[in-house]
Amino acid sequence: MPTPLTLQDIFLAQKTIAPLARHTPLMPSLLLSERTGTAVYLKLELLQETGAFKVRGAANKILNLPAEARQRGVVTVSTGNHGRAVAYVAGQLGLNAAVCISKRVPQNKVQALRQLKAEVVIHGQSQDEAEVRARQIQDERGATLIPPFDDPLIIAGQGTIGLELLADLPAIDTALVPLSGGGLMAGIALALKSANPAIRVIGVSMERAAVMHRSLQAGRPVQLPEEPTLADSLQGGIGLDNQYTLAMVQQYVDDVILLTEAEIAAGMAFAFFEHHLVLEGAGAVGIAALLHHKVAPLGQHVAVVLSGGNVDLRSFLEVVQGERGD
Repeated sequence: MPTPLTLQDIFLAQKTIAPLARHTPLMPSLLLSERTGTAVYLKLELLQETGAFKVRGAANKILNLPAEARQRGVVTVSTGNHGRAVAYVAGQLGLNAAVCISKRVPQNKVQALRQLKAEVVIHGQSQDEAEVRARQIQDERGATLIPPFDDPLIIAGQGTIGLELLADLPAIDTALVPLSGGGLMAGIALALKSANPAIRVIGVSMERAAVMHRSLQAGRPVQLPEEPTLADSLQGGIGLDNQYTLAMVQQYVDDVILLTEAEIAAGMAFAFFEHHLVLEGAGAVGIAALLHHKVAPLGQHVAVVLSGGNVDLRSFLEVVQGERGD
């Protein structure tokens, strides 16, 4: 299915979300460059107001809603970061927001949602089960469902990261992007491939229940039971009725890399000890892929998207201390 999105949609999103989403820094990593023998840059999406890239898509979707829809409020389903983004944007605009999450979402992310004054609805053992409740609220209240990834406006919002990469690193030839539902990947890949189809765009995920990876292999959306992982933000299905992201990932993505839990932990520890960055597991997968030499060929100018830093500090300290051997 041809994508309904164009590069123009991403430029429109960039203008729309400017009041709510930051142009985040692209930081050179001398240590990773030394280890890999190529120039490596880190895209610091953890510096968004909500601690993750998700504010881009949420802002683009909500700011495009008509006035009458805004008045009825919004509802979403999330593993944490998308819900936080929806709650933040709704709060900035004075809208009501309900966020449906599963019982697996870490407590730090639940608390963050409540601090943003969102209505937190905990339902089920997976994101798919939480989505059932979100759709019920949509029907009951007439609220607008803000999808976490499979929506053109969401994808275009996330794609603004690709525009920033091109602006800050015009010679980019490789991008490492965390891969889950595919909204982040689809948007960035569309932006980069529109500029130069030769740019390699590589998705990185965990080995445990990598739904998008398995769906790519099957050629259709599949469901998998969720498994505990350090990269909890990458958990969840892509939807059996997936309309956009699977097709766009099929079309634009050059490769997918899967990581063990030990490799993800090493990436988190490296970011902390060498760059003083606190990353959630999902945010560290690109670094982990480079550390373990899983990317080939690398190219000359590599950008690594660090998607978020909303990690439970107690769990984070256990991971990094374990890596250091304390």
